[in-house]
Amino acid sequence: MPEKHPNRWWTLAAVCVATFMLLLDITVVNVALPDIAKDLHSSFSELQWVVDAYALGLASFLLTTGTLADRFGHRRIFVYGLIGFTTASVLCGVSPSSTLLIFARGLQGIGGAAMFATSLSLIAQAFSGPDRGTAFGIWGATVGGAVAIGPLVGGVLTEQISWQAIFFVNVPIGIAAVAVSLMKVDEFRSPWAQRLDIPGLVTFSGGLFLLIFGLVRGNAEGWGSSLIVGCLAGSFVLLTAFVLFERRAGEQAMFDLSLFRKPAFAGASIAAFGLSASMFAMFLYITLYIQNTLGYSPQQTGLRFLPLTVVSFVVAPIAGRVSRTVPLRALFGVGMGLVGLGLLLMSNIDANSDWTALLPGFVLAGAGIGMVNPSLAQAAVGVVPPQRSGMASGINSTFRQVGIATGIAGLGAVFQELLTKKIPALPGDLLATGNPNLVHGVARHSYLADYTDALSTLFVIAAIVAFVSAVLSFALTRQSDFVVQGAAEAAPAG
Repeated sequence: MPEKHPNRWWTLAAVCVATFMLLLDITVVNVALPDIAKDLHSSFSELQWVVDAYALGLASFLLTTGTLADRFGHRRIFVYGLIGFTTASVLCGVSPSSTLLIFARGLQGIGGAAMFATSLSLIAQAFSGPDRGTAFGIWGATVGGAVAIGPLVGGVLTEQISWQAIFFVNVPIGIAAVAVSLMKVDEFRSPWAQRLDIPGLVTFSGGLFLLIFGLVRGNAEGWGSSLIVGCLAGSFVLLTAFVLFERRAGEQAMFDLSLFRKPAFAGASIAAFGLSASMFAMFLYITLYIQNTLGYSPQQTGLRFLPLTVVSFVVAPIAGRVSRTVPLRALFGVGMGLVGLGLLLMSNIDANSDWTALLPGFVLAGAGIGMVNPSLAQAAVGVVPPQRSGMASGINSTFRQVGIATGIAGLGAVFQELLTKKIPALPGDLLATGNPNLVHGVARHSYLADYTDALSTLFVIAAIVAFVSAVLSFALTRQSDFVVQGAAEAAPAG
């Protein structure tokens, strides 16, 4: 029986505190977006960028920071990420314009990348045997807890103080996490660490940025414009070059494409992308609907998210425990299926609906999120040997953030296009805010009918993404792909 790591619970505490801060920041920002738009005169596209800049920073640098962690030490990179994230949070809070806020959010994402890329690998190194399943369950509960209280905390801070407070709250949390990490978390570095993959970083980051920019600005600039066509074409070229570079880089690649030869790794990546591109991407549009369209305050909006997030918080640790006996493929399939069903139920809204029309969908989707999150954590590092855990964790987190960024951008493009067709006299950027008080020249009830009809379509599209992810992740995840040591003990036969 392997010897238990003496500082394992301190390690778990530090990782959970950092994860809590990261996810809290995402959810509190969603609730504060309408106030940010009012204070900084932000357009709908700029609101998308406030969320997407953070996701882009995370997605673009997760693999690079994972490589740096293997080379220079997981704790060191984790602490650097905490410091960077906390500093960027201060910059967000003092931002006088949307442009600076978006820039600061990107810096937050880079700091967050260093934390995300090392979080699961730090847990994996500190825990073994049945304790590892318990640790991942606690981590999953932390994810659920941050999501659970995030909207409420964001609503209270925004309404009682200001939207800037949602960023300043990160400062004491970040300082505490740094202190615990320096005092109690042991260092780990891989003896098989590779060099920094500059071609991979440049092509991946550049390709992803051009893709998101093209999707966000497509309606405003025109899908046939030279700018948008050039962005999408450039994204295709750079991402293709990225794949070619990584295939030729061999063991030095920051994105080891050979991992996808293991179906379970591909299944976990699809589930991570699908969950983010469906449910998490819809949080922006649900928030605008509840706050702008239905007229609830930030604090009231946060309270109305509680059914979804509390259910997620309750289910996550249960899923972590039952993963010792229930196949991970079942948790993926059922969890993503529940998310899809929840989104379909939420599509049943119209001009006369109140927030309670979302309630049944909130409950089902919350249960699905709670089932999938801890399962992703186990599968991400469970199919690779310990020395590759940094890369595996980074790739899984990359798929999460790419899912959020592309989901928000893609759904936003569809949303604006639908609204522009329904109300061609007004710009889609204005219509998509969901605020009937800003839309002049159109009867209120008529606008609400068109808006909720377009939003219903978004729910259906997101549900389809979730269902496809459920089928693929269930079909691909298999026990034979898990390594014998460590995670295999926490991952049951499937």
